Amino acid sequence: MKQQNPTLMQMLHALIAAPSISSVSPAFDSGNLAVIDLLAEWLGDLGFEIEIQTLESHTDKANLIATLGSGPGGLVLAGHTDTVPCDEHRWQSDPFKMVERDHRLYGLGSSDMKGFFALIIEAVRRFDIDTLQQPLIVLATADEESSMDGAKALVELGRPKARYAIIGEPTGLRPVNAHKGILMEAIHLQGQAGHSSDPSYGNSALEGMHRVMSEIIRWREQLQREHQDPQFKAPFPTLNLGHIHGGDNPNRICGECELHIDLRPVPGMEIDALRHTLKQRVDHALLKSGLQSTIRPLFSGAPAHRLERTSQLVAAAEQLTGHTAETVAFGTEAPFLDQLGMETLILGPGDIAQAHQPNEYLALDRLQPCIDLLAQFIEQFCTHP
Repeated sequence: MKQQNPTLMQMLHALIAAPSISSVSPAFDSGNLAVIDLLAEWLGDLGFEIEIQTLESHTDKANLIATLGSGPGGLVLAGHTDTVPCDEHRWQSDPFKMVERDHRLYGLGSSDMKGFFALIIEAVRRFDIDTLQQPLIVLATADEESSMDGAKALVELGRPKARYAIIGEPTGLRPVNAHKGILMEAIHLQGQAGHSSDPSYGNSALEGMHRVMSEIIRWREQLQREHQDPQFKAPFPTLNLGHIHGGDNPNRICGECELHIDLRPVPGMEIDALRHTLKQRVDHALLKSGLQSTIRPLFSGAPAHRLERTSQLVAAAEQLTGHTAETVAFGTEAPFLDQLGMETLILGPGDIAQAHQPNEYLALDRLQPCIDLLAQFIEQFCTHP
């Protein structure tokens, strides 16, 4: 039995107190090394072999791979160390100080998802390293909330390697075996501004964007006819036209216009193929218009994920939780662990309704059930594989 020092609550307090915001805006972005150092210390004390992988693009950000035992199979317990930015004035308490009230633990990252790491460590303390027949790996990543650069760096590294992986994203302790992908694209049109009294003085980018939007809506209808997945609440890819800006005055022909879209593909749809088709559709809409178009990713995007219901990991999760595996619309790092050859399930103690919200919390009555569940997974896949 491992020595329980620090306590569970001390770990939760320390994790919340270590800022690790990732954002596409440099004004909000920060590193995650304070969290990585805490986890490295705690897991190292338990006998884990510690490897810290600094991201090439961010020297103040890193992944942690902590390994206990060795062998070709085993289990990865994974999560991201970063949080989204927060509006401190909308919180009832300091978001960087864990506060217990109303049978809840409040703090930024409590639910999504730094709190999960403390629960992993509490579960690991039940085991003797000599009882492991397959490796147990704790994986902590950087920048999931912004660029997925941490997960991409793992794919380039080709590690960690294991048979199974569980990502502790907030699912209310219900197993999730599939989620949609995501890509967000900006479509920029360049026209010619001019006096609105005579259309020949210019070439309206705004009117061109109207044609582009009509073409994208027709494409959306085609995608939804051709790609159906009844396991999802919205059983088709969604495509949202979320932001548009163009022109500056009603008496000027619009010289520039930009549209931002959000596309959520179902499993089986490829990100690169969708980007290629989007460009074809835009080019077709603007044929002979004289307008110039530029399409750029607002972030690199992430594929959809599916773990088949026949997986031993899904079967174990359904048996242990009493819930049938579900789907979610939000994305995770699971597709990147898929690329590393792991069968990956999403299962964590938080609730997605708490994620990215003021006064984020983790319910106290989720702690012990999550610890017990993780211990059962470790026993089944590492001590008695």
